[in-house]
Amino acid sequence: MPLKAQITEDMKAAMRARDAARLSAIRLLLAAIKQREVDERIELSDADILGIIEKMLKQRRDSVTQFEAGGRQDLADVEKFEIGVLTGYLPQQLSEGEIAGEVAAAVAAAGAKGVQDMGKVMVALKPRLAGRADMARVSALVKAKLGA
Repeated sequence: MPLKAQITEDMKAAMRARDAARLSAIRLLLAAIKQREVDERIELSDADILGIIEKMLKQRRDSVTQFEAGGRQDLADVEKFEIGVLTGYLPQQLSEGEIAGEVAAAVAAAGAKGVQDMGKVMVALKPRLAGRADMARVSALVKAKLGA
């Protein structure tokens, strides 16, 4: 089942269950998907939808940090709940060892010698790891591997 169809079915299930918090989070996701489809006049693929989910997760994590720093635990809890809902649509996350293996293979394939080649390595890794690993963590591993 395509990811968009799965999200729509989950929205219907949340409506039936009268789960307002979950329904709200799913509607935000569907609104972001629809906005991008309308803006670009295309039907989004599962990979595109995963990109939207990752962007929304990053925004939520940043918000949690800001809310906790500002002493607004109630708002941070709402964001954490939304993170949980959104994370459910991501594929199985790779382990640290699997990510390190992918980074090593990409560095070797790109023939990267130093930090100046980091862009080449990240371009090779992004499509292979999208949705399965936190790209900020991958970037840090690449930088360490290249001796930054």
